[in-house]
Amino acid sequence: MTMMETAWRAVREASRLCRQISEQAGGIRSLIKDDRSPVTVADFASQAIVIRRLRQAFGDDVRIVAEEGADDLRDPQNAALLECLVGALSKVWPDVDAEQLLSTLDGGGDSGGEGCFWTLDPIDGTRGFLRGGQYAVSLGMIEDGRPRLGVLGCPHLSRDPDSPFDRADGEGTIYFGERGSGVKRLSVAGDEIDAVDLEPHGKLGSVLRIAESVEAAHSNQDTVSAVIERLGLPSERLRLDSQAKYAVVGRGQAHAYLRMPTDPKRKEKIWDHAAGAFLAGEAGCIVTDMHGGPLDFSRGSTLCANRGIVCAHREIHSRIIDAIDGL
Repeated sequence: MTMMETAWRAVREASRLCRQISEQAGGIRSLIKDDRSPVTVADFASQAIVIRRLRQAFGDDVRIVAEEGADDLRDPQNAALLECLVGALSKVWPDVDAEQLLSTLDGGGDSGGEGCFWTLDPIDGTRGFLRGGQYAVSLGMIEDGRPRLGVLGCPHLSRDPDSPFDRADGEGTIYFGERGSGVKRLSVAGDEIDAVDLEPHGKLGSVLRIAESVEAAHSNQDTVSAVIERLGLPSERLRLDSQAKYAVVGRGQAHAYLRMPTDPKRKEKIWDHAAGAFLAGEAGCIVTDMHGGPLDFSRGSTLCANRGIVCAHREIHSRIIDAIDGL
């Protein structure tokens, strides 16, 4: 099995389990992290599955920078969540026990930086997952500061660009690709793979379509509005959670995704952008920081050398950068 196939199969397995957990009766167990963001049994389960598959394929010393850690699960106050997690994973990992699970989750604790490593967001858009909206299982491989491959599992995203984002699709879509090889896709539920020529469908017309977060705190919407005003084009806002926004721009459903800083001290995490930004670029879009510089994934767990994100169709990207510089 190739590295690419190992990666998309791991993401597909995690995406399928996330769907099962989201559909279960009785609600979804979760806890609140120190940064006030939620983490659910599905986040932990997804991370455990992907790390387990990468270790099986590449050895226990494979480097992985993942969002979640196991420390909260070791807290006796979260014993019920840990028990629920072991039960959820037993469907795909029959002999799993708590210690195996915690050890596997710890395998995502690499600090990144130089060299070659994987970065994983087991559920990007956890609030979207909780509300039944869009979310993504995001896996990228970084080599010398740049993504080499990426997989974006979007369990609720339809292939149909006319399908509303607030309706969970019954199939879901996985996008994946390697550097220089374009993008392929398959459904979360199926096996048939097809190559996709995504970006050309997004030619700029009379209305500028902007993908943006449902959570207003994720991006400075006043700045985005000011940029759009400077561009002088009528606009339409497409709101959805997670790195699915990169897929929506890459496949031409939107022309741009702008993530403008809300706090000068906040740095973007690499797992929040690696796979999505890479795949949008492979689809033919341009992805940079807000000043037009390339994203640098060699600085550890954050994009500390960059500020803001602009992912856009080639026809509009430079105009957006100029508009930002003119603010």
